[in-house]
Amino acid sequence: MAAEAACAAGMTVHLFDAKGSVGRKLLIAGKGGLNLTHSEPSERFRERYAPRQDDVARWLRVFDADALRAWAAELGVPTMVGSSGRVFPVDLKAAPLLRGWVRRLKSQGVHFHVHHRWTGWAVDGSLQFDHEHGPRHMTPAATVLAVGGASWPVLGSDGAWYPLLAALGVGLQPLQPANVGFHCTWSPFLLERFSGAAVKPVAMSVTVDGARTSRQGEFVLTDYGIEGSLVYALGRPLRGAVAAGAAVTCTIDLMPNESIDTLANRLAKPRGSRSFGEWLRRQTGIGGVRAALLHELGRPMPAFVFYGLLVTQPIQNRQSKIQNFGLPLLLLTYIVIALAHAALAPLTTGPDELAHYEYVRFIAGHGRLPLDNAERAEASYKSDQPPLYHLLAAIPAAWVDPAGPPFLKRVGDHPRRQLIERTRH
Repeated sequence: MAAEAACAAGMTVHLFDAKGSVGRKLLIAGKGGLNLTHSEPSERFRERYAPRQDDVARWLRVFDADALRAWAAELGVPTMVGSSGRVFPVDLKAAPLLRGWVRRLKSQGVHFHVHHRWTGWAVDGSLQFDHEHGPRHMTPAATVLAVGGASWPVLGSDGAWYPLLAALGVGLQPLQPANVGFHCTWSPFLLERFSGAAVKPVAMSVTVDGARTSRQGEFVLTDYGIEGSLVYALGRPLRGAVAAGAAVTCTIDLMPNESIDTLANRLAKPRGSRSFGEWLRRQTGIGGVRAALLHELGRPMPAFVFYGLLVTQPIQNRQSKIQNFGLPLLLLTYIVIALAHAALAPLTTGPDELAHYEYVRFIAGHGRLPLDNAERAEASYKSDQPPLYHLLAAIPAAWVDPAGPPFLKRVGDHPRRQLIERTRH
């Protein structure tokens, strides 16, 4: 960008790079789709750069996110806004943008010098470079340093410039990690199934000493914890808290675009025969890695709290209603059916009452079930049935005097039985 601006002002520009080609960081960033900028309002965008947000705001007034997208379009690379609000090339590739950019810079007269590693200033004040064919020197009218940080040594950003500038008395902030991940302990299941998976769309909030910072976007589950653009955006408060040993509360909202009332209404719907995971996916769209993360952090299920929403409250209310009224309703239904049967078939009118009575009396008198065919005949033909009912009935029957039993109709006295017997004979 500085080279383009200088050329536009009529200056001769020389661009030096320690590697064999320029723009390698762009190509590496292109593996993730090449996030160029963010679509959020400039007021919120500059907050990402606190405490330098006033300086950044001044730069953005000259060249903001819309200007960057227009610049990419001039190079033949249209852009789009992703679900996280970040801006990417439509084809999610860096190479077309880099080729077009280098081609335009060369056409504007920029001189490229690769394999030139800057090593500071010579005694005469000239810039000095290490080159495969020996040291090189240049004395420019002005120098713009774009030397990166210290996090990508393989691409040249090794922080070797820091002591060079410090030796000249340039005020420098200590180098510290910026776009870094944070450690979390995951279960073996989550690591095996979802390590490397992107969690999106989500919102994350970090609260340190009562101060809360929130962002929406996406992050990645790694084998050691979390990483990604959303984590990077919240890296400053997280880093500060870790360095100070302060307590940090990190909250994840898996449904950032839905209101609490909407979620509560969806989760109030019954599960029916569906599994919890299928029901949750149908009602909220939470599945895959987000559902796994919910199980991981929300145990024990179903009592979990995410982003201030007790999502299982409607479920618990419904379950408690079933538990409170289901059993009494079942007992009431049984009582109604039993009374109806007693009214329709009163005592002594059933065809096999005496057989049941004789089986109960046998158990009550002997204290056991019949053992052979003779005892089975004594206990009546009902003695070949499962004995639980008769065993229970024998307990109170044992306390009753059997002398002079009430009149019970014998099976043979039933008109239908008599009709059957006449037919047989």
